Amino acid sequence: MLNKLVSSAEAISHYLGKCVAWLTLAMMLLTCLIVLLRYGFDIGSIALQESVLYLHAMVFMLGAAYTFKDDEHVRVDVFYRDFSVTKKAWVNIIGGIFFLLPFTLYTAYLSLDYVSAAWRVLETSPEPGGLPFVYLLKTLIPIMMVTLIIQGVADILKNIGVITAKNAEGQN
Repeated sequence: MLNKLVSSAEAISHYLGKCVAWLTLAMMLLTCLIVLLRYGFDIGSIALQESVLYLHAMVFMLGAAYTFKDDEHVRVDVFYRDFSVTKKAWVNIIGGIFFLLPFTLYTAYLSLDYVSAAWRVLETSPEPGGLPFVYLLKTLIPIMMVTLIIQGVADILKNIGVITAKNAEGQN
């Protein structure tokens, strides 16, 4: 049951991460188009420029859980890299319970009023010619927190599995 739960959560993060990776290609192509239009044809577009910002936000915010799942997130690992598998599992459990989950839960909670206010007025860009989807962009905040919570719980459970497997090995 525990393995199935962890596998399901990691599958969600993996699928989302793979989909988000394609947004980097779209972002690069769009940036090239903006440069070509601006310097080749003297055409500027606030909406196109904001589109790159939206894509960047999606890549970062929707890709965070995928990055965490693959252990590619920023970590101060001066000591961690030399730890045993069991010690690493303990650090991951403690970090998840006392840092990741409280931060993500609190941020998700705080973002609800912020996002709700944007949805109430269907907030748009303050720039003339900008995109009318700021409320959707702000919605990425709680979505990011939910994906990190799901992946964080999966990581905690996975590391509990590591510890219990090591303890079971030691008893045999």
